[in-house]
Amino acid sequence: MYRSHSCGELRESHINNEVTLAGWVQKTRDKGFVVWVDLRDRYGITQLIFDEERSSKELLEQARNLGREFVLQVKGKVIERTSKNSNIPTGDIEVLVQELNLLNPSKTPPFTIEDQTDGGEDLRMKYRYLDIRRNPVKENLIFRSKVTMEVRNYLSKEGFIEIETPYLIKSTPEGARDFVVPSRMNQGQFYALPQSPQTFKQLLMVGGMDKYFQIVKCFRDEDLRADRQPEFTQIDCEMAFVGQEDILNAFEGLTRHLLKEIKGVETVAFPRMTFDEAMAKYGNDKPDIRFGMEFGELNAVAQHKDFKVFNAADLVVGIAVPGVASYSRKELDALVDWVRRPQVGAKGMVYVKCNEDGTFKSSVDKFYGQLDLANWAKATAAKPGDLICVLSGDTDQTRTQLSALRMEMAERLGLRKKDVFAPLWVVDFPLLELDEETGRYHAMHHPFTSPKPGQMELLETDPGKVKANAYDLVLNGNEIGGGSIRIHDKDIQSTMFKHLGFSPEEAKAQFGFLMDAFQYGAPPHGGIAFGLDRLVSILGGQETIRDFIAFPKNNSGRDVMIDAPSPIDEDQLKELNLKLDIQS
Repeated sequence: MYRSHSCGELRESHINNEVTLAGWVQKTRDKGFVVWVDLRDRYGITQLIFDEERSSKELLEQARNLGREFVLQVKGKVIERTSKNSNIPTGDIEVLVQELNLLNPSKTPPFTIEDQTDGGEDLRMKYRYLDIRRNPVKENLIFRSKVTMEVRNYLSKEGFIEIETPYLIKSTPEGARDFVVPSRMNQGQFYALPQSPQTFKQLLMVGGMDKYFQIVKCFRDEDLRADRQPEFTQIDCEMAFVGQEDILNAFEGLTRHLLKEIKGVETVAFPRMTFDEAMAKYGNDKPDIRFGMEFGELNAVAQHKDFKVFNAADLVVGIAVPGVASYSRKELDALVDWVRRPQVGAKGMVYVKCNEDGTFKSSVDKFYGQLDLANWAKATAAKPGDLICVLSGDTDQTRTQLSALRMEMAERLGLRKKDVFAPLWVVDFPLLELDEETGRYHAMHHPFTSPKPGQMELLETDPGKVKANAYDLVLNGNEIGGGSIRIHDKDIQSTMFKHLGFSPEEAKAQFGFLMDAFQYGAPPHGGIAFGLDRLVSILGGQETIRDFIAFPKNNSGRDVMIDAPSPIDEDQLKELNLKLDIQS
């Protein structure tokens, strides 16, 4: 037996007990006549003591030769500490060591294994196994496990069956790029790693497994950022004999359960907002509703004056930023420069100070009087002390730019509080979106999404106006889940493929197995997939999903710890009938 107790377990009630502990040396303190060693494991830290009065010379010498991260087993007696430490649960006791076994020495770590480490991110990623020993990373992984277990327990109690689907599947042209895997036994042919188990979970509904879920790895070969990895984890779910309302109720229940059990937050029924409303009020389809600053459209009260910039714009729109009418000219100029950054792309910004005395001061006083500006304040719900920020131009671009400004100001003003959770459903998305370059329509969600009831006819006459029977669950400005009611009729699915530019032959080659299955009594069905990595990071109050993944990739999609991806042996290439022809 390596240990009788963990390093976080011992209390005053254990005084005089003989115990065996095992763990890593956090640090040592040598005062000459006494040596203290902090021994750490996953559960906490226990102080060990060696002294001249009660320890043998050999034991004291052993203690003096210990280094950071040495792996030890010790046996000894629990005694009361003379100087107690209220900062740790074991701070009332220490262990007077009677026997020390060195299980493994350690090189000096490349960074300190402490909460506030001196290691940069790249270094810690290279030595991730050491980084995991630090409390912040360890606690994030334990937190993720807790969330995952709550998901499994809740869905199981609701009658869902966990079913594994294949990882080696067929490559399809829709969505992001696939990771492909060459087949040795089928020369010149390739598997793909799944971007989602979408078609398999629909086939499970055809198979009669009417409540399915899976916590599953998915893969997308796409450009990366802080909240995106080439491999990620989904809570993938599907239900048969349901409509949109059934799905929303079922998975609102799951989300409310997680907020209550994980964060202790009680939530009421989630608000619902259409895609069009979200774009008009917030400029994006995943709005953060923890704070206000809703868009106010100003075309009716700002155009038809002599200000040509506004008159030439498709959209003039503003937000009222609370309490910053006191900004200096220097601060306002810096804000204008911020919206002009290439990442935002606005050509400029008009601002209006709403003074406490009810008057207004704007950057366009030459063109607009006090009554005009009062109408702007009314349209943006601005109050005395607020600053109205106005952008104009192409409708879609301007909304995107103002959305970025809204989020930036909320960040500066501390309105995006990590301990406040504001979920909502966004519904009624467009079914299709037009690619301006190719002139082809693409599925906004995926090609298996059903149109809203009664809108099938529009597919032939005006496909861009068709709404999808689709829904996203948004939490604090992040999409944490998305899904739809699926097409379950072969003819309707064929029509959808036609509008997405597939020939009948291409549709059959790519998805014939699914359309064939629909001919054997496919039930109405729908589902949703949550991004587990993102959900956990939001619940954990952090920005990046990497913090909650045991062995993440970096922003270039590399695992710097194991040095992957990497070249493979020439013999392996021959076996797979592959030849690399890389031009320098």
